[in-house]
Amino acid sequence: MFAPIVLLVAKVLGRKELNQLRGKAIAAHSKVITQVCTRFGIDSKARQSFIRTARDNGKKLGLLA
Repeated sequence: MFAPIVLLVAKVLGRKELNQLRGKAIAAHSKVITQVCTRFGIDSKARQSFIRTARDNGKKLGLLA
């Protein structure tokens, strides 16, 4: 779904810059998941499951192309 956009951005920015941007976005998303889990008292095992689910959904949507 998003793969063509990701590939276009990779072509414009370059793969190295795209990977750096992607890493920052993934870190920010993981931080938000951690903050939500902390706020609602969700244990770390469930938090890791949420992060894995986010990663798997990103792959399915083509964000990790």
